[in-house]
Amino acid sequence: MDPLSISPLVQANHSEEDSPEACFHCNLPVPPKEDIVAEIDGEPQHFCCLGCKAVCEAIYAAGLDGFYLRTPEDGCLAPPPEIPKELALYDLDEVQEEFVDDLGEEREIHLLIEGIHCAACVWLIEHTLNAEAGVTSAQVNLSGKRLHVKWHNSAISLSRIIKRLGQIGYAAVPYDPEIAEGSLKKQNRNLLYRMAFAAFGMMNLLWVSIALYSGANEGEFRSLFHWIGFALATPVLLYSGYPFYRGAWSGLRNLHLGMDLPIAIGASITYLYSVYVTVTGSLIGEVYYDTVVNFLFVILVGRYLEAISKRQAVAATQRLLDLQPRVATCLVDGEEKIVPIRAVGTDDTVMVKPGERIPVDGVVTNGHSSVDEAMLTGESQAVNKKEGDIVSAGTINAHGVLQVKVTGSLKNTALGRIIRLVEEAQGSKAPIQCLADQIVPWFVAVTLLLATTTFLFWVDNSFEVALLAATSVLIITCPCAFGLATPMSIAVASGLGAKYGILVKNGEVLETLSSINHVVFDKTGTLTEGGMSVVGIYTEEAEWGVNQTTPPAESVVELMQKAFAIERFSEHPTAQAVTSWYQAFASGTTRLKGSEFKYRPGLGVSGIVADQQLCAGNSVMMGNEGLARSDRLEQFARQLGEQGVGSFYIGIDGRQVGLVAVEDRIRPDARELISDLKAEGLHLTLLSGDRQQAAEAIAHRLGGMDVIAEVLPEQKDQVVQRLQEQGQRVAMVGDGVNDAPALVRADVGIAMGSGTDVSIASADIVLMSSELEKVRLAIGLSRRTLLTIRQNIGISIVYNIIMVPLAMAAFVTPLVAAISMPLSSLAVIGNSARIRTLFKGVRAQ
Repeated sequence: MDPLSISPLVQANHSEEDSPEACFHCNLPVPPKEDIVAEIDGEPQHFCCLGCKAVCEAIYAAGLDGFYLRTPEDGCLAPPPEIPKELALYDLDEVQEEFVDDLGEEREIHLLIEGIHCAACVWLIEHTLNAEAGVTSAQVNLSGKRLHVKWHNSAISLSRIIKRLGQIGYAAVPYDPEIAEGSLKKQNRNLLYRMAFAAFGMMNLLWVSIALYSGANEGEFRSLFHWIGFALATPVLLYSGYPFYRGAWSGLRNLHLGMDLPIAIGASITYLYSVYVTVTGSLIGEVYYDTVVNFLFVILVGRYLEAISKRQAVAATQRLLDLQPRVATCLVDGEEKIVPIRAVGTDDTVMVKPGERIPVDGVVTNGHSSVDEAMLTGESQAVNKKEGDIVSAGTINAHGVLQVKVTGSLKNTALGRIIRLVEEAQGSKAPIQCLADQIVPWFVAVTLLLATTTFLFWVDNSFEVALLAATSVLIITCPCAFGLATPMSIAVASGLGAKYGILVKNGEVLETLSSINHVVFDKTGTLTEGGMSVVGIYTEEAEWGVNQTTPPAESVVELMQKAFAIERFSEHPTAQAVTSWYQAFASGTTRLKGSEFKYRPGLGVSGIVADQQLCAGNSVMMGNEGLARSDRLEQFARQLGEQGVGSFYIGIDGRQVGLVAVEDRIRPDARELISDLKAEGLHLTLLSGDRQQAAEAIAHRLGGMDVIAEVLPEQKDQVVQRLQEQGQRVAMVGDGVNDAPALVRADVGIAMGSGTDVSIASADIVLMSSELEKVRLAIGLSRRTLLTIRQNIGISIVYNIIMVPLAMAAFVTPLVAAISMPLSSLAVIGNSARIRTLFKGVRAQ
């Protein structure tokens, strides 16, 4: 037999000689009438059901018997759950489109796994699926009990993947947040039942305790009251204490010291001593059934409050889910039909009435209205929508009826991508949490050592004092608060970020961002608005600037009327800037007609307007056309160039008559952001493809920073790499499209915009609006989160430094310890919740 096939521990637990009543696979008791024997690796083994037998045989047949060597982290094995029926349905594209983003050749899906208990299960699932032909990746999230699997649809079907999971003991269904929410409610409900049962036992034992303390312990009814206490405490210990015993047994069985072990030991020793006094009828000792039940009840109350608090703290996902309408009004052959949102397909047409949330991503095909898009863009002003405009799921139709052609629903919408990002962030681990996870087993070991030391110290003085003091130490040092320190902070921070339009991919990003010392900004679309605008107009008689409050002079309007007559034929950004200015300032004037339009690549445009020859372009074009120069306009052009502002001339009938200044305007909040970041001691760099002089002028107007100019989009990641090689911790802020390589290269990539697929794929943090303030808020959130994690760890340590000596000195009873222990966990949860006050006064999206 392969010496690695069964570990000594498993042999001890499963061998026929030592424990014939234990199932070889799950280790649960084997009912005498259902004892199933099968030969496993050349030896007969016992199973509690055919399911465990089939699973064990499948594991050994696949050569994955190393599963029994893995070290579970929590939970224990159990008989395999029932495999979902009608698996072939999951192979239909119509079904998969609800859960699969891209129905191409390579697909990926999140599956909710029933029957997963521990890290051994994670190992078994990943190794089993990765060995299947056609599966390219299989990753299990133990805390969320979710499997992320990628596969080639032509090589293996989804039903085959689910069936294979069933063969090794796991039932899988496509992950649905509502199902997960229902599962969480079920867990909390079970916890509430156990707590209520403990409360019933505690209230009845209270009367027994009162009787005993009132003198009954010295009379003829002493034994009777002891047996009544035994009858009340035993079912409470078995039912309400079951979660602690299950966790403790799992840890011992797999050589892992869990948080439930000290509680189980403390409850068991106190209970067994009370049973000893009851059975022997000893007149010396006392019974402590009330103590056992009381501290079980108090600990369950604490855990229930923790569960409720954690659920509230991480409720961001549910709040986002609430934005997704459950039904939609579809137009079928011109008739309105209300259908579930899951039944809405691509290219369907839905109707959205005033006041309703738009249920899908799509394009308006009929109607016009204004839509509140604050949840996506952060803009408080409603956006006008007409035929051909794009609308997003979760936004609100203010007035007017819209008909929308569906382009995406559920997970394929921008809202769906946001929800998925938040879920992944809340389920992730930061490096500091990995350290905490490694410390917890040692923490428990020290707890057991201290409890043993306490018992040995007091036992010569009084056995009962020694018992209660040791029990107090076991309970009071439970490292629950330590274990909650990091995940609670990350969960709250991720939810808060989502509320304010800051989407964080995982907990590691928050920790990394807090240590950033260099921020690189892309210019176009990040510090600037991303589109050309007219910022100044100059003629021989007058001049107009964008900051002027007075209307433009008549000569300026006349000049722009003529320029618009020609520029409207062009698609160049400067032409679009002229068109936008005309529509804003001169749309009510007489519209002139242009003709004989000509485009001169790299130079400008020309044509005939009102029987006059007009040309608009750069200095080279003016020279080629032989136009008479204007010293006044030439001087303005030089001044604009020194400021980094572009310009072009307008000539009429052989003479320069005007100069138009255009630029990609700096965002109004850019200068304030740069000032704030510099005040925090961060090094700043402007990265641009513009000329060095123009980029330096922009940097000067922003308050000063380093400039790296004349860089192509594909070279930006090389710039980031050079900074990293110099020892800098770099955060790159870009628009998430042409900056994708640099965003990936940076230690932390921050994408501006509305959460496009490219942004989410490339960046570590996605800002759902173009407000630059969100960059500062993201950095502040990361620093606050790391500070809170450290505070939480400090709370846990200080609590133990104060309370453990008191317990060892017998100043703390088990009941007081049971009250103190959950209070420390609640303190950590409450401190984590304080992260939500970080953005006080900032408008949420």
